[in-house]
Amino acid sequence: MTISFDDFLKVDIRVGRITRAEPFPEARKPAIRLWVDFGPEIGERKSSAQITRHYQPDELVGRQVLGVVNFPPRQIGPVKSEVLVLGVPDADGEVVLIGPGHEVPEGGRLF
Repeated sequence: MTISFDDFLKVDIRVGRITRAEPFPEARKPAIRLWVDFGPEIGERKSSAQITRHYQPDELVGRQVLGVVNFPPRQIGPVKSEVLVLGVPDADGEVVLIGPGHEVPEGGRLF
């Protein structure tokens, strides 16, 4: 399926910095709760991510990630997820987070 550039622009993907990360034992599958700061325009958003194979909560704080910030909030158990943090699967199908290769300002939009 081919989409137009205008369709691509509808998806607002921004860089944010993880400010807090905690285990999420209430999730059906192993997950981590995330708080991600997307800068002054968007602010901090909460999420849940099934990333426990490669990441521990304490090592995520300070890491820059990419996330879709214009999806509607989604209830995931007791957590309202406000952003979709992006990743790609490794060879076993486990999530590897996507982020910029260099430090960039929070809130920068992917283009």
